[in-house]
Amino acid sequence: MYPLVERVRRIGEEGRLWSPGDCIVVAVSGGSDSVALLHILHAIASRTEQGFSLVCAHINHGFRPEESREEAEFVEGLAKRLDVPFELGNLDVPAYMEQSGKGTQLAAREKRYEYLHAVAEKYGAASIALAHHADDQAETVMMRILRGSGPSGLAGMRMKRREDNVNLIRPLLRIYKAEILQACQDSGIPYRMDSSNLQNKYARNAIRLDVLPFLGQYNGQLAESLNRLAETLGEEDDYMQQATHQAYQELVTSKDEGLVFQIGPFTSLHAALQRRLIKLILNYLPFGIEESDFIKIERVRQGAIQSSPTTWSLDLGGGLQCVREYDTIRFIPNAAGGNKSLRYTYRVDRVPAEVTIQGLGTNLLFTQTAAGQDAMSTMAHGKDRAVFDADKLVYPLTVRSRQPGDMMKVKGLNGTKKVKDIFIDEKIPPSLRSRIPIVTDGQGQILWIPGIRRSSIAAVGQHTSSVVLITMDRNSE
Repeated sequence: MYPLVERVRRIGEEGRLWSPGDCIVVAVSGGSDSVALLHILHAIASRTEQGFSLVCAHINHGFRPEESREEAEFVEGLAKRLDVPFELGNLDVPAYMEQSGKGTQLAAREKRYEYLHAVAEKYGAASIALAHHADDQAETVMMRILRGSGPSGLAGMRMKRREDNVNLIRPLLRIYKAEILQACQDSGIPYRMDSSNLQNKYARNAIRLDVLPFLGQYNGQLAESLNRLAETLGEEDDYMQQATHQAYQELVTSKDEGLVFQIGPFTSLHAALQRRLIKLILNYLPFGIEESDFIKIERVRQGAIQSSPTTWSLDLGGGLQCVREYDTIRFIPNAAGGNKSLRYTYRVDRVPAEVTIQGLGTNLLFTQTAAGQDAMSTMAHGKDRAVFDADKLVYPLTVRSRQPGDMMKVKGLNGTKKVKDIFIDEKIPPSLRSRIPIVTDGQGQILWIPGIRRSSIAAVGQHTSSVVLITMDRNSE
């Protein structure tokens, strides 16, 4: 066992899997892998320069009553001989499967990790040590190849990963099963066999018992090849994740509980980084990403880089919506239940008057003055002001929200134009259109779309004696 202890010690130090003073919860099933792991870590921990402590945690999943009881007694005895605290978790996984509708492997894994985290919290542990080895890694990579996983998936299991304030560590991930079995045999270390590991009805067992031996006919070092693939992709994945987080910091901003980026900088990124950035955004919102969601990620990416259409909406499920508004991509959570637009109507019977539109942070100020050079000069002060011939206005004036079918008489155009088309011409994002007020006269004709365009009604001319000035203040709230 000594050579294996030394290898694992070096691996642990290189990967910073533990530090002096750490408490490590070791998941021990009673099989050769976990029994060897407990012995190895106990040997390392006994060295004064290492100085970490161990807790042995065993889990009875509730599938094999007789075998499970014997395994629990065996592991408890092992922990006692090594003078390591012992924790037993009796889980009713079959009941959880019936309640949740989840399959055997997934249900067992969820309840197992839930229990291990509970033990870690009880002891204030820094890490949970798992006995996955190099053959397990090869099986994992092969399973993910068959599922069509991307680079992150093909990186396999990580030797160290943070989860719920605890590190999950796998000190044996570079050690092959044959080496573990040989070390147990040479050291006379007993272990137990789980009969369920010999049943190929489970996907992982089928990979181990059928798929890998079959493919091994064509590559005598298949497990080694798959492990090299995982290690190479793991390092490259780490690099790409760093680049993705950097791109996120530079491109993505928060807005109205959602996330936004501009299309120009996004299109300059490599396609691989574009996909990862979209995936990171969906994870931050949060939005549970699965391998099958590559299609959704690609639809967002393609929609962002295409030249037309420049406005679209994509339902990503779970109440999350992705919207393109010209040069902007927005991810909107809880879109299905949100109030998409405000409805309001304010009446102006006389001038001067002031209208405060609740919920928009917008004020409209109505004043009247004699026509002259000062009044006329306001026409050149941008789209947040408009002047009208006071004698041609029909009262009462109204400030209201946009309505379907709105039309406006446009200056310089013989006839009317749909407000929707005006918004399109001005490239007003669809999400903002319902928030832009409309000013109408007593006949219901649109006088002005503040910040956008004024109509040809009540135009100021050389015979105008007095004018009504309407000013929009966008910063009233």
